[in-house]
Amino acid sequence: MLTFVKLGGSLITNKNQTSSARYAIISRLVQEIKQALQADPDLRLILGHGSGSFGHTAAKEYQTHLGVKSTQEWHGFINVRRQADALHRIIMDELWNAGLDAISFPPSALAITNDHTKVNMAIAPIVHSLDHHLIPVVLGDVVFDTKMGGTILSTEEIIAFLCSHLPIQRILIVGIEKGVWEDEKYPQEIFSVLTPQIFAKHFMKIGSSSSPDVTGGMRSKVEILFSVLKSHPNIQVSIFSGEVKGNLYNALTGKTTGTVLKISD
Repeated sequence: MLTFVKLGGSLITNKNQTSSARYAIISRLVQEIKQALQADPDLRLILGHGSGSFGHTAAKEYQTHLGVKSTQEWHGFINVRRQADALHRIIMDELWNAGLDAISFPPSALAITNDHTKVNMAIAPIVHSLDHHLIPVVLGDVVFDTKMGGTILSTEEIIAFLCSHLPIQRILIVGIEKGVWEDEKYPQEIFSVLTPQIFAKHFMKIGSSSSPDVTGGMRSKVEILFSVLKSHPNIQVSIFSGEVKGNLYNALTGKTTGTVLKISD
């Protein structure tokens, strides 16, 4: 089963402290990935991660997602790339130190967009890596844009593109929250199942991020994931917490946790 795992920036960094990685959490998540691969030899993974307090802080300062034109904005573009890459190197080193055959695919080198909405990404290298049982790793990253100069492509937007070009069967969004809260201001219960109809009804209560996040927080993530499901309704999508030890391993080995997204009940 080809599974896309996204490690959220809020989980792998201290999101309110600039450029602060949560090393112990990253190490444990990598071990759970390794254990799941050992338990299921047929499991194939694409791994992605957010930028958290690394890329998002710089991106918010320079408003890179809104376009890049001036010399100062291009300086910011490179700074966002630098910060995102700093976290990416931490993730890659942890994967390699665990003995996993992971290979890095930064979207800044693979993708180009047009007015942010139309994405074109070279996927042949990712396909070859999967064919050779490697683990491709992508990240939320700056990309060149034919109209805006430059912008930022979130991990969820990368997922949406890859689902149209690769036989992805499952998407696991691993964050700091238990799932999608019914009311984010009063987080008591999560949706066990979330459909577009339920999402529309509770739209205003499913909030954006309170921390620096130029890609929109939970609400934007859910919107993008539903757009994926509308085109690919058989993909299994769940959002859950990686704070709880064993949650990622359990999800990778078939146990349901957190919030499951479905097109209909």
